[in-house]
Amino acid sequence: MRSLEADGELFFSPELVPALAHPVLRRAAPHVRETVLVHRLYEYLRFTIDLEQSAVIPVTGHISRGMSGLDLPEAMRADAFKIVTDEAWHAQFTYEILRQVRDRTGVAPALPDAPTFTTELARIHDSLPHEIRGLDELLFAIVSETLISSILEDLPRDERLPEGVREMVADHAVDEAKHHTYFSTLLRHLWPAMTRRERELAGPYIPRLIFAFLEPDCTSAALGLRASGLTAQEVEEVMTDVYTHDGIVADVRRGAAPTLQYFLEAGALEHGATLEAFQESGLIA
Repeated sequence: MRSLEADGELFFSPELVPALAHPVLRRAAPHVRETVLVHRLYEYLRFTIDLEQSAVIPVTGHISRGMSGLDLPEAMRADAFKIVTDEAWHAQFTYEILRQVRDRTGVAPALPDAPTFTTELARIHDSLPHEIRGLDELLFAIVSETLISSILEDLPRDERLPEGVREMVADHAVDEAKHHTYFSTLLRHLWPAMTRRERELAGPYIPRLIFAFLEPDCTSAALGLRASGLTAQEVEEVMTDVYTHDGIVADVRRGAAPTLQYFLEAGALEHGATLEAFQESGLIA
């Protein structure tokens, strides 16, 4: 288990927090800016815990027990057991780091009851035709595990952060690289195994699953800014200026490139309604 020692001057890379470039926060006192970074770390840690426990472990648990509905090689079922173990461990040591950050900084997490992505996944699930419910869970696991977050690449290299935080993220990145390969392979098994009707119904929902994973959690961000000492008016100004619709779409489009390629290779965009959904979402031209 990684421990948080007394090293490190920051708790998140400022370059990965666009709100810090806003005039309101450029004018803010250093302790306010530093507290914003603590809250951004809390947001990332909470997202990781919920992603592993609510989205990835249930899917890989079903695969490991032969309950996915797919005819997978025995080796993939065996690897699914390993992924369940990996993700449970990620959730546990992420929680431990969150607890240690809280104890060391004295800053209480200011987070919603649930991250936005879980609420959006519930909306998507409820809107699906009954005949394909469950496919959304498989597809979201594939989306989330084939997108390598820039955070996993950048935080471990930032020596301004506590070593325990950097090592935790680095450990996670090593496992996620292996999971990336597994889930891209899973898509190659899943898509051909779906009926034409299932592909036609499920395909148009894929962009929503991608956005659910990649778009910023504005509720969490706003709560963190308010808890860092900004007034309600300042929070609204920062959120309005930083998190624009066009900016979010552009960021999601860039981040989605690896997963988009896998879906292209699987033939997902050969169906007109799916291609149209990707175009309307802004993920492709």
